[in-house]
Amino acid sequence: MLKAEHITKKYGSLQVLKEVNIEINKGEIVSIVGSSGAGKSTLLHILGTLDKADEGSIWLNNQRIDQLTGKKLAAFRNHHIGFVFQFHHLLPEFSALENVCIPAWIAGQKKKETTERAVGLLTTLGLKDRIENKPQELSGGEQQRVAVARALINNPSIVFADEPTGNLDSTNAKELHDLFVQLRNDFQQTFLIVTHNEELAAMSDRILHMKDGRII
Repeated sequence: MLKAEHITKKYGSLQVLKEVNIEINKGEIVSIVGSSGAGKSTLLHILGTLDKADEGSIWLNNQRIDQLTGKKLAAFRNHHIGFVFQFHHLLPEFSALENVCIPAWIAGQKKKETTERAVGLLTTLGLKDRIENKPQELSGGEQQRVAVARALINNPSIVFADEPTGNLDSTNAKELHDLFVQLRNDFQQTFLIVTHNEELAAMSDRILHMKDGRII
């Protein structure tokens, strides 16, 4: 589903990524692990089109995406890619339900259908009774589950997760790990996860180790 070749990235004189090649299949949970500064998050952001590589090519569902720009890139990202970050980045003035719906509304989807899908996702994630709550009224684990629902609202081909449990206690982290596996099993959802959490990595189908800008 996802294929990247010869991904290279420099910041000034610092070469962060060195000729990285990676392939991800549909329905896989793949974790990238390695020490801080190995290039994990930079690679994730480039694969997710949030950053540009200096060299290399990226295909998602047989479409080359590293050459997309402007509105075409934004539309592709909105329709095909979901993101979950360490910090949930929920909008505080909106309810959990509204936060989940926003990417679909941006994509021009119908309000009624979007709302129904968002309620279904939040129910699946154990938040049926919390859909009208604002982020500040939710626990950290609940906020992160809202962020997962938001990442899934447009039926993305792949979800990129950057340290998704980094801000959670061990109980909520375990629940989020189990949730990723459930979503893969139930919906064939594909995940690429950057993590320092050994338990999360161990639940993945594959673990890729990064060191000094390379997958080793």
